[in-house]
Amino acid sequence: MGYQGDEHMQTKAVAKALKMALQTRSDTLPLIHHSDRGIQYCSAEYQGIHQKHQITCSMTDGYDCYQNALAERVNGILKNEFLLNKPKDLIEVRLMVKQSIKIYNEQKPHLSLKYKMPDAVHRAFLNQPEISE
Repeated sequence: MGYQGDEHMQTKAVAKALKMALQTRSDTLPLIHHSDRGIQYCSAEYQGIHQKHQITCSMTDGYDCYQNALAERVNGILKNEFLLNKPKDLIEVRLMVKQSIKIYNEQKPHLSLKYKMPDAVHRAFLNQPEISE
């Protein structure tokens, strides 16, 4: 997964997060990237990354916030459960986000995953043999 802590949410910042996610991939399965219709996600630069890496772009219909419920829930968990202290600067923000995402993915059991960690479920999914038809 990719992330970027920055002072803004412009194309440059979200592109860094997407590139990070692509660099840390351990498989070649097709990707679908879902986002809202923010200008940074609609930009030619960002969409060019999608094209270069053959990523299918998925965006909300209009401005329906409920279509991003899962992403907003994860953002809420990060803000309300992990990022409880106010960071003193951008360096500390980046460190806190990095640590929080690591805990969320590698140490926090999730009810929806039968109390397993997302990283373990993802690794197990990747190691399953392919089903032939």
